[in-house]
Amino acid sequence: MTDQPVRADREPVTTNGTLALVNLSAQIDGLAAPVRGADSTAPLVVAQQAVLVDLLTLRGHLLGRIADYEQAAQLSEHMVWNAPDDRAALLARARTRATLHRFAEAMADLDAASRAGAAQATLDAERAAILQAVGCYAEAHSLLRSAAFHQSDFTMLSALAVFQAERGETAEAEHVFDEARAAYRGVSPFPLAQLDFRRGVMWLRDGDLPAARTWFDTARRRVPGYAPATGHLAEVDLLLGDPETAVARLRPLAETSDDPEYIAHLALTLRAAGRHHEAQPWRDRAARRYEELVTRHPEAYTDHAADFWLMVGGDVERGVQLALQTLVMRQTSRSYALVRRAREASGRPAHDASGPRHPATSM
Repeated sequence: MTDQPVRADREPVTTNGTLALVNLSAQIDGLAAPVRGADSTAPLVVAQQAVLVDLLTLRGHLLGRIADYEQAAQLSEHMVWNAPDDRAALLARARTRATLHRFAEAMADLDAASRAGAAQATLDAERAAILQAVGCYAEAHSLLRSAAFHQSDFTMLSALAVFQAERGETAEAEHVFDEARAAYRGVSPFPLAQLDFRRGVMWLRDGDLPAARTWFDTARRRVPGYAPATGHLAEVDLLLGDPETAVARLRPLAETSDDPEYIAHLALTLRAAGRHHEAQPWRDRAARRYEELVTRHPEAYTDHAADFWLMVGGDVERGVQLALQTLVMRQTSRSYALVRRAREASGRPAHDASGPRHPATSM
C-alpha cells in the first residue's frame, strides 16, 4: 500500500481541462479543412497532416473515440500513399499502426522512416514503446536510455516511470512519477493527466485500490472528460462494493463513447447492482460492437473481446476461441495468461497454455 497522497501544494498549474478539450477539437477542425484541398505531397502539408494524425489519436484516447483512431489511421495511409518516402508520413503511420496494435507493420514503417532520414532519438522512442507493449522489456529499456539524452526531462522521466510500472517495480516507479510531475513545464493538462492515469493503472494492478482511486481521480479532475480515468474510477468503485456510483460514472461514457469496453463494464456493473433487466441491452450492444471491431482491428480488440465473452458476454467458448486467436497474433505473457483463464473458465486443462516464464520476444 502506498502512503504518498497527492500533495496540492505541488500540483502543477495547467490550462482548464474542459477548455483544453474544446480547443483540441477546434485545432482538429482547423487543420482538417485546409488539408483536404491542399497538395498532399508538399512537405508543409505532410507536416500539417502529421500533426492532425497525432491530435486525432490524442482525442481518441482522451474521449474513448475509436472513430478518431480510425480517422487518424486512414489519414496516415493516404499520407504514405501520396508521399511514400516522407519520414513524417512514415512516422505518422507507424504511430497509428501501433495504436491499433499492428506492431510488426509499425516497426516496418519505423525502418522505412530511418532510411528516409528520421532522427534516431525519435525512432528509438517509438521502437521502445512498441517493444514495451509486447513485453520485450530489456530491448525497450536499452532504447529508452538511448532516446533519453534527446528528450525533455518530463518526457524521459514519464517514459521511465511507465516502464518501471509495467515491470511491476512499483516503489521505483512511484519515485520517478514524482520526479516527472515536478519536471513538467508545460501548460497543457493532457500530458499530466495521462501520467497520473498510468500511475493509477500501476496501483490498480498492484491491488492498492485507494492509491489507484487517488490517481485516477487526479487525472479526471485535471481533464474532467478523460474517459479512461473515469472508466477505471468506476472499476475501483465496483471493487470497493459501490456499484451504484460505478453505474453513475459509466452511463455517460457508454452513451457517448464508441469503445465497447465502457458499454460492457456498464452491463457488468448493472448486474452487480442487481439491475439485470437494464444490463441486458448494454450487454447486447457491447457484443455487437466487439464483433465489429474484432473483424476490423483484430490485433487491438481480440483480447478485449475475449475478456468480454468470458465475463459479461456469457459465451465461454467464444472467449476461448478469441483468446487463442490473440495468442496466435502475439506470444506475450498476457496472451498466455488470457488463454489460461479462458481454458479454466471452460473447464479444460490449462497446462498446455503455460507459455514462457519470461515475456516473449516475438511480436
